[in-house]
Amino acid sequence: MSIEIAGQKETGRKPKAFKKGLKQWIAVLPFILLGVVGTAIFVIYPMIKNILISFQDYSIMPNAVNPYIGFENYTSAFTDPNNKVWMAIKNTFLNVFVTVPINWFLAIVFAVLINLHFVKYKIAFRTVYYLPIITSWIVVAFLFRFLFASGEYGIINYIFYKQLGIFDEPINFLANYWTAMMVIWLFHIWKTVGWGVVIYLAALQGISKEYYEAAQIDGANGVQQFRSITVPMLVPVTAFVLINLINGAFNFFPQVYFITRGGPMDQTQTLPSLMYIQAFKNFNFGYASAVAVMMGIAVFLLTYTQMKKFGNQRFL
Repeated sequence: MSIEIAGQKETGRKPKAFKKGLKQWIAVLPFILLGVVGTAIFVIYPMIKNILISFQDYSIMPNAVNPYIGFENYTSAFTDPNNKVWMAIKNTFLNVFVTVPINWFLAIVFAVLINLHFVKYKIAFRTVYYLPIITSWIVVAFLFRFLFASGEYGIINYIFYKQLGIFDEPINFLANYWTAMMVIWLFHIWKTVGWGVVIYLAALQGISKEYYEAAQIDGANGVQQFRSITVPMLVPVTAFVLINLINGAFNFFPQVYFITRGGPMDQTQTLPSLMYIQAFKNFNFGYASAVAVMMGIAVFLLTYTQMKKFGNQRFL
């Protein structure tokens, strides 16, 4: 008898649980649909449209015929006599190899220094480091153009040429390939390093102090604690930071467009800036879309390999 009553109670609970779950789904369904619709309109559709345009001789004129030309846009990108795509690819990967390690190193060093127990006003330091992130790209770009302006009245030239006499003559930083790239790299690092500092600060404050207290009892010094406790505990955060830094370094557009405009002689062009110029200045949308597709594949493969690499590791 008791078994039958228990069974009736159990069957009575199932409809109630189902109704409760259904109500919850109905409550959140509009938000889910809104996210799905937004992703479809602003991500999936533009991506598919871009792939289709890369196989066409595309024109934005009304009622224009957009003939299918196959892989012609892709082949023309690599057979350009001026080697614009190859130069953009070289600069893009150079940006990644130069800025990502420096950005990561500075972020973790600044975060560790700020997080030291005797350092006060941590929120103030965190705010100061994060200010460049929320500052307009255009404002910071004008600042760097003024700092590295040609002639003796650019700030850097004025200090090192007029005041200190280190330079034999004023340097035209933006007229030379390597000095222009250096300005772009400094611009990017100064603008973005604060993001990594804030992320690492949050991660450091989440590490239990018990680990460090136990290490001190065992006689470990600060360097040993950093190497044996801090670094392993930050591995998951480091994976997140590195992937985002790599993606950011691949998307060098405002850094180039507002500083050098691709000069001198298109030598500092990156893939995003080349796409913009080909699409919205030369109106060569098929060519620009082909470059965008190739860049998207490269970023996806690089990000996927990094995520797989870190995903196979065991974290503390």
